[in-house]
Amino acid sequence: MSTPVYLDHNATTPVDERVMERMLPYFTDRFGNASSGGHSFGWAADEAVEVAREQVAQALDVAPSTITFTSGATEAINAAIKGVLSTYARKGKHIVTVETEHKAVLDTCDAAEGEGAEVTRLPVDASGQVSAEAVSNALRDDTVLVAVMWANNETGVIQPVEEISRVVREHGALFLVDATQAVGKIPMTAEPADLLVASGHKAYGPKGIGVLYARDRRPRVRWQPLVHGGGQENGQRGGTLNVPAIVGMGKAFEIAVDEQEDDANSMRRMRDRLEAAVMDALDNASINGRTAPRLPNTTSLTLPGVSAEDLLLAMRGVACSTGSACASHSNRPSHVLKAHGLSDADARSTVRLSLGRRTTTEEIDRAADTLIETAKRLKAQPTLG
Repeated sequence: MSTPVYLDHNATTPVDERVMERMLPYFTDRFGNASSGGHSFGWAADEAVEVAREQVAQALDVAPSTITFTSGATEAINAAIKGVLSTYARKGKHIVTVETEHKAVLDTCDAAEGEGAEVTRLPVDASGQVSAEAVSNALRDDTVLVAVMWANNETGVIQPVEEISRVVREHGALFLVDATQAVGKIPMTAEPADLLVASGHKAYGPKGIGVLYARDRRPRVRWQPLVHGGGQENGQRGGTLNVPAIVGMGKAFEIAVDEQEDDANSMRRMRDRLEAAVMDALDNASINGRTAPRLPNTTSLTLPGVSAEDLLLAMRGVACSTGSACASHSNRPSHVLKAHGLSDADARSTVRLSLGRRTTTEEIDRAADTLIETAKRLKAQPTLG
């Protein structure tokens, strides 16, 4: 029996062997607490954390002092939104975001509304993009934060972050960018953002580690800590530092940036090969976000008349998804696809395939054949009713 083809890299990635090699000593010989400043075990752990901070900062082209480690992108998003609302409450409580944002942003905004904030959720066009003009028109005197993701986790659609940044800065609000899916896939830096979040396990690093970047000049961004206790991370995030994971994230980001161009070219070539095969073989199939700039590794395919859930269960040799892993517990159609204008039926007939740096052409051909054969078989089955 052949090994299943893994095409769900937007959900998580395998830890790179070079990352694992870097992490292992900090589980065993170098196990010290980075806050233990009285002996060599603590010094070694603290030094490793600072090396990783420099690696992450270099990957994002910012100063190491602007980097705060968190337990993941979700915590970083919560810290940014809640921290900014608390710190800048006298200026206002209005947030502008986009309907296709990750649930970590949308749910945190929902919670903020319950505490008195006002949230404007902008629609996207049929390609999945929001324009800088739409953001500009939504800004108010009491707008303190605009939150727009760099690249969508379901469709791969890339937003015009640089254009939006100029509009937001001219207005005087802060700009939060969720770059979780962008790191290592497209050329990027944190320069357009006042706050930016990313995660280790989307870039061949370990799970349970993320980062929050906060600009320290023009303007200096202030935010109230979400987690108190211990004074770690310059008082911005309490708790014993997860040294192995931090070390792994640093190495993963270093590799991701160094190999980004080669990885992107390879994945784009195979993604296009997969899409061409499916579009040629299946009538009425469509690619969501096809007319917009997209991540090189991501395709969102709508196959009318085929239940995506049934398709995933039947494709035993291919691991992919119906959308965001963080929303897989919900029976509702994808909010991202609904924002694109898809009907409930078409949203439920959509699968996401996301490639990785280890994906091979042979695997892509096998996955395409499996998907096409399974979709045709399911479509031919009589429906009850």
